[in-house]
Amino acid sequence: MYYCKFFFFFFLSVSLLLFMLSNVMMANGSALYIEYMINMFDHVSMVFVAYFDWMSLLFMSVVLFISSMIMKYSSEYMYNDYNIQRFIILVVLFVISMMFVILSLNLFSILIGWDGLGLVSYALVIFYQNSKSYNAGMLTALMNRVGDVALLLCIAMMIKVGDWNFMFLYSNDNTYWAMMMIILASMTKSAQMPFSSWLPAAMAAPTPVSSLVHSSTLVTAGVYFLIRSGDMLGNSSIQILLFSSLFTMFMAGLCANYEYDLKKIIAFSTLSQLGLMISMLSLGNIDLSFFHLLTHALFKALLFMCAGVLIHNMGNCQDIRFMGGMVSIMPFTMTCMNICNFALCGVPFMSGFYSKDLILDVLSMKYLNLLVYIVYFLSIGLTVSYTLRMSYYIFWGDLNTFSMSSLGDKGSEMFMSMFGLVYLVIFFGSYMMWVSLDTPYLIILPLFMKLMTLFIISIGLLVGLEIGDLINSLMFSYLKFLGYFMANMWNFNILFVYKTNMYMMSVGKTIFKNMDQGWFEYYGKSGLEIMFVNIIKFIQKLSENNFKSFYVFILILMLFILFV
Repeated sequence: MYYCKFFFFFFLSVSLLLFMLSNVMMANGSALYIEYMINMFDHVSMVFVAYFDWMSLLFMSVVLFISSMIMKYSSEYMYNDYNIQRFIILVVLFVISMMFVILSLNLFSILIGWDGLGLVSYALVIFYQNSKSYNAGMLTALMNRVGDVALLLCIAMMIKVGDWNFMFLYSNDNTYWAMMMIILASMTKSAQMPFSSWLPAAMAAPTPVSSLVHSSTLVTAGVYFLIRSGDMLGNSSIQILLFSSLFTMFMAGLCANYEYDLKKIIAFSTLSQLGLMISMLSLGNIDLSFFHLLTHALFKALLFMCAGVLIHNMGNCQDIRFMGGMVSIMPFTMTCMNICNFALCGVPFMSGFYSKDLILDVLSMKYLNLLVYIVYFLSIGLTVSYTLRMSYYIFWGDLNTFSMSSLGDKGSEMFMSMFGLVYLVIFFGSYMMWVSLDTPYLIILPLFMKLMTLFIISIGLLVGLEIGDLINSLMFSYLKFLGYFMANMWNFNILFVYKTNMYMMSVGKTIFKNMDQGWFEYYGKSGLEIMFVNIIKFIQKLSENNFKSFYVFILILMLFILFV
């Protein structure tokens, strides 16, 4: 309890200090570069690098502010947990690892924070010690290990360049495969297809962990890594990023419309928004991607906190079909949740509006493939659809619980932390719009392109209402197989996890049968045993003083002497 208060005040004070420093550096256009040499071998120096500019300081400020609110939130949410001190230590270690990732420009120094994020996130996912958490933690760890191996390969490939500092390198033949490894590492950390299955599974972690780790820090580390290494992006790598992120956006939006687990719906929403960030980054709009990264981190962290209050009061029930009529029972929580939903859908003057509206306007001015436009606008419509469907069940649906005694806006610590984030969810977008984007975007679009967004949002509203209202109708009963298919992420879990493991296990079994139980066994332990047994039997035969054996032996010896 006291540790929560201490780290709450510490993170909050450091966050405010970094926020002021970022404004100063933004106004002056200054930056601070610190380099400490650890070792040097051959022509490559191993250095630790810390780079302080307005972007890194602002991102650190947002991460620390969310962490401070999570600490205050956890002091009540995890109050009766026996291992609350271990939980606090893990969260602090996670924040420290995130600071390494944000400040580092060198691949060696960023590897410390990168591996720290993977290790601590695994420990946080398995915090509730049950089989579901263990499976989710193992899936999370193994998926992220792919990115860790890619980062190690990138370090090896950068030796021929002569420098591990990736920010000041540009796209050329020497850095092509190194950049592909950076993209692979970022895709695994940001849960882009085909590595998306670990993020919904990681919802087995406590809700404060989901609010901090799986909405605003861990999953955005890959996006931030790509933002820092944006100059190394080549044309082919941009195409890979674009199609992967578009597919992630569309898949996550469809899956969220068929999911009933509240935390998984928000996880699919996070997947969709991550796809939006990376797609804009692949199109060259790095500042817009960073803008949406910050606004999304704030309202998604608050959305997870509101979901945590609901789950906490519902007795750990996460199924939205058991929730309903919560507006009259928990008005403050539902108000915060509705504000987050408004920001997610891009309602005017919320923080999400300033980034998403500008992203759609900039996208509409680009000369892109028609498929890209279709997937973008369909994903926006699906975002509105699953948000309204979730609101339909929670706000206006029927309450299907046995007792209402545990429901209500109780707990001052959780509400104070949510109250601290609400203001930023409303006002932070407008601040960033006027301050961070020093060069205004000139948007010139025909009327039908501007109205296209409103039309798609209206269609999404209607679809969300229909899905929420006709969910138990006769027509929908014939589409249950589609719901199972969507809720299982189009069976990509089976394709990319089970099938891959099956082939690897088959290869391993073949090697085991042919080598360990085959050649090694024949020429190893069993073969030597049979050979020594036969030699001993032969010696025993000779020791029986059999005259026939002696005559045969002498005959063979004489023939050998004669002919040799």
